[in-house]
Amino acid sequence: MAIRIFETDPNARPKQTFSDDTVGRFHGGKQVDNLPVALSEWRVTTGDPEVAHAVAQLMGGTPVETDSTSENFIEILTERDKVKVVLSGPDAISSDLKLWNGSALIHHCDGVEFLSPDEDRGKPCRCPELMEDRKAAAKAKRGPAPSISVSFRLAEDYDLGLFRFQTGSWKLAEVLHEVENALDKVAGEALCTVELELVEYTTKKGRDVSYRKPVIRVLKSWSDAVAEPTY
Repeated sequence: MAIRIFETDPNARPKQTFSDDTVGRFHGGKQVDNLPVALSEWRVTTGDPEVAHAVAQLMGGTPVETDSTSENFIEILTERDKVKVVLSGPDAISSDLKLWNGSALIHHCDGVEFLSPDEDRGKPCRCPELMEDRKAAAKAKRGPAPSISVSFRLAEDYDLGLFRFQTGSWKLAEVLHEVENALDKVAGEALCTVELELVEYTTKKGRDVSYRKPVIRVLKSWSDAVAEPTY
């Protein structure tokens, strides 16, 4: 028999915690003097020296231990702006909209209805209907911004483990349904690329603009890819 002390007081049961199942994270930027700086190549962080070495071997760069208090304190500034990865399917991507006040989540929705707190879940979030207005509200810290998380394995070292990329990119949010539809059609693990794509254009006033946006491209079924001589 097992003790049943929590049947009479379920609120006393300790909350179960789960450790992050990823071995590292991909980043499109970094903090320099407390300011965000966009990068032209992927930055990868991990807490495992073996993973750091493997990433550096595949993507270039040198593992460096930082003074970060995060568990992913080893940083690799890679030489790649595009890498082939394997996504398990549409479930490898999660997305919602969040507005933070420091460490406090003050608005959490899917663009139409609240996702939290529980007492508000399912109620209209009253976010602006037009995309332009959504972006303006988020920029002014009056509305939520995208919160997108993508989990994947490296195609060149599948068994190294799961990596995660998190972004608040509106550009990716606008086409995320297309990526999810493409993954759904594969119906299983898919060979994809994750890229920091260069965007360049000149405004009507003659100002040159250049930036990088995160892009996910679905290439083919992973099972088909591994059956081929090269992918």
